[in-house]
Amino acid sequence: MTEIHITDPTPFDDDLVVEKSLRPSCFDEFIGQKDLVDNLKLYIEAANNRGDALDHVLLFGPPGLGKTTLANIISKELNANIKQASGPVLERAGDLAGMITNLGHRDVFFIDEIHRLNSVVEEHLYSAMEDYSIDIMIDKGPSARSVQLSIEPFTLIWATTRLGNLTSPLRDRFGVVLRLNYYEPEDLFHIINRSADILEVEIDDDGAMELARRSRGTPRVANRILRRTRDFAQVKANGKIDMDVAKGALDTLGIDKIGLDDMDRKILEILIDKFDGGPVGVKSLAVAIGEDPNTIEDVYEPFLIKNGFLQRTSRGRLAQESAFKLLGKTIKKEQQRLFE
Repeated sequence: MTEIHITDPTPFDDDLVVEKSLRPSCFDEFIGQKDLVDNLKLYIEAANNRGDALDHVLLFGPPGLGKTTLANIISKELNANIKQASGPVLERAGDLAGMITNLGHRDVFFIDEIHRLNSVVEEHLYSAMEDYSIDIMIDKGPSARSVQLSIEPFTLIWATTRLGNLTSPLRDRFGVVLRLNYYEPEDLFHIINRSADILEVEIDDDGAMELARRSRGTPRVANRILRRTRDFAQVKANGKIDMDVAKGALDTLGIDKIGLDDMDRKILEILIDKFDGGPVGVKSLAVAIGEDPNTIEDVYEPFLIKNGFLQRTSRGRLAQESAFKLLGKTIKKEQQRLFE
């Protein structure tokens, strides 16, 4: 049976503690996303040479790929301080003004989950991003007045998993827009070995590659699986992670050779068995599974779509031919025409 959400790329509480020690602190330690990193290095070097603030940066992509890590690295490479917040926390314009007016010259302001930012707060950010000033209202009623506060030139870094939820005026204000992609197994192999060294876990190359192949292209998942496999090795083996130990731990966790867990397979099975392969709306699918629709969209669907098992259409979710083959299901005649 799969540990609950073991392959969930969003952070658990224990992830946040461990990630601080595992998180790369500079570009030289950051593995993967080569083109993105090369571009950032160039932009940062140019900004440093001019003594200017780096253009505002928008990082987007699935969770767990390193957006927060990159924000911290950018601030360090700029020799600047960083302040962090998340979209849901900034409820009022005053919350934003309190943080942004305390930024120093060329400092970095990082906001995660920006797609959940209050629209009123978003509008106050426009002038801050373009003119380095922010207007706030003082008092209420007849005595209300607007006060403009000046801000030091700064760099705003926003992270989101849902680029499509951002308004066009907001996206257009970013000078640097970068997408993080899923990692290749070779990159995850090096990430796992680096984390194993930090955690003082003995692991051989075969064991590391087996974990990498089943980590859903996500460093956070790879590090979480490494920690669970370490526990398995200490109790069931001699403490060293080799191919056999890795396979045993992953089988215990319910993660198959592709990286799918029990919930992934349950989604595909219900889609095929109860909805004839689809198309079906995500809300109906969520009710049948007993899971939150947002969890299905953010956690499970991206990996299933990436691997060709699922397709999003205007009419709903549709199981692909490879999903039928994976589960050993027979495609009915009325379903076959969907793939022709």
